[in-house]
Amino acid sequence: MLLLVVLPTYNEVGSLARVVGDLLALRLPDVDLHLLIVDDASPDGTGRLADRLSQQEPTRVAVLHRSGRRGLGSAYIDGFTRALAGGADLIAQMDADLSHQPSALIAMCEAIRDADLVIASRYLEHGGVDVHWSWYRKLLSRLANRTVVPALLKLPVSDATSGYRLWRRAALARIAPAVSIRSSGYGFQVEMAYLAHRLGCRIREVPIYFPERETGQSKMNLAVALAAAGEIFAIRYRHRHAG
Repeated sequence: MLLLVVLPTYNEVGSLARVVGDLLALRLPDVDLHLLIVDDASPDGTGRLADRLSQQEPTRVAVLHRSGRRGLGSAYIDGFTRALAGGADLIAQMDADLSHQPSALIAMCEAIRDADLVIASRYLEHGGVDVHWSWYRKLLSRLANRTVVPALLKLPVSDATSGYRLWRRAALARIAPAVSIRSSGYGFQVEMAYLAHRLGCRIREVPIYFPERETGQSKMNLAVALAAAGEIFAIRYRHRHAG
């Protein structure tokens, strides 16, 4: 099976080479792993590094350059569109900052055997987050995943904002994110999971430990979290006729 990992990047020059190396080194039975780096004109040179990595592994690493910082949701939509057009059987999405550890894909590929979507969860038993996370980041994440999303959307997953996921081609094509999805930031993850649930996709979760990034700066702040919360409130109404 062809697995394409979509890696959106913005100022990830300090971690990208290691992430790519770790992914390419994975041994996944019956899976041929390829990468698509989607860079939003990173001013730190991430795009140039991505090109060098692609030159070193031209058959397995591709780069999609976009003009300017256009947002996480938009980057994933462009990556998903390329993956579906290229015939990928499985499509993974993950961050490029080492907070999503490549080795978790092994368990995710096992879980996808009887699922349409696998979500790597910080809030399952044996999962967790870095002890150095700030108290307000922990609070915002838990409020979103343990209170707001279950109450508003009745979504039966423990970590709806997780960006580490593995999709079957048919499930992703059915959602048609370029047409259906309107959220642009972290709410994008919730909206995709909600539509998958409403459309009857089989969703499984596997536990992950979520360490703090080793280089660069987190894109999460209070303004981003509040924007995501606003998007979550709009999702139920927007897709009230789905399914």
